[in-house]
Amino acid sequence: MMKKVCIIGIGLIGGSLAKAIKKTHQSEIVFGFGRDKSRLEKAQKSNVIDQYSTDIGEALDGANMVIIATPVGSYESIFKEMKPHIVEDMIISDVGSTKVSVIEAVKAVFGNTLDNFIPAHPIAGKEKVGFEVSDADLFLNRKVIITPLENNNPDSIKILAKMWEGVGAEVDFMTPQSHDDLLGMTSHLPHMLAFSLVNYLISKHPEASVYAAGGFKDFSRIASGDAIMWRDICLHNRDAIIAHIKGYQESLNTLVDAIDSQNKEQLESLFREAKNTRDSWID
Repeated sequence: MMKKVCIIGIGLIGGSLAKAIKKTHQSEIVFGFGRDKSRLEKAQKSNVIDQYSTDIGEALDGANMVIIATPVGSYESIFKEMKPHIVEDMIISDVGSTKVSVIEAVKAVFGNTLDNFIPAHPIAGKEKVGFEVSDADLFLNRKVIITPLENNNPDSIKILAKMWEGVGAEVDFMTPQSHDDLLGMTSHLPHMLAFSLVNYLISKHPEASVYAAGGFKDFSRIASGDAIMWRDICLHNRDAIIAHIKGYQESLNTLVDAIDSQNKEQLESLFREAKNTRDSWID
């Protein structure tokens, strides 16, 4: 058991991880750091965290592991605050949805990659935000991608992986570049489509939502995601997101051509292939 785990940012993911670590008895103390003292106090009273501070030095003091759970656009400033308080045996990781930009933020502050820092990303979440909707079981049977750096200590990587496995996650390893491309397709692109669909609906017919049934609600659910978080993801995984939006536009063009030419066979083939693929994922 670790003595102290510090989580920077007690929102949905940070709060869920805090609860999960407490539930699985992996640390004597789960410590929260943030800017808003009143929010941290509420999180403590809700038994999300054990202790808290708005002072980064106090938060990191004695921590075996530090997890950054804030929007990726904030990482560079957080690393600057952390820098004077990092000690050699402290394991530092994150939950950010982009990895290349996070590594660049480390280099901007430390001049090179930081031996202590092991990038990671749990593939889990909800459309709602805040520790109020945090869930100790959020990571059960969910993937966590760890993207180790060449200078990371192998033992530290094992400890981090063990922590995630301890809260019920399945750990995979890949390069930061592969992560950003894959998540750009499977996570970031669907969110862009959901945001665009809702905005398109509003612009074309503000009252259309009254007539929206289950299909629209299912498709657009993730448009309720945190605007700041998704702003930062777009800015920090720009190339992959743009590439996959353009690729999706090509797919839509194929569909437009099939509909315009009334190509029944092609339309049925496109829909059947998609259905069979989706059904195989569910099975």
